[in-house]
Amino acid sequence: MQLDGRGEICPYPQVKTVAALKKLDPSDQLEVLTDHPPALETVPAQAARLGYVADISEVGPAEWCIVLRKG
Repeated sequence: MQLDGRGEICPYPQVKTVAALKKLDPSDQLEVLTDHPPALETVPAQAARLGYVADISEVGPAEWCIVLRKG
């Protein structure tokens, strides 16, 4: 599943990520696209509280993909 949070600022990427994680099957992963640097801290931190681990990769100039999977 993919969530496009580009163009959105906090807290929206985090809020939308939590809502998407609650709908996700435990075996699935969520890819969150963002261009908002603070989301690189807030999204993984909130996902960790829900039992997810995060891998962050830069996919473009000032654009990242946060991959969340059940840990």
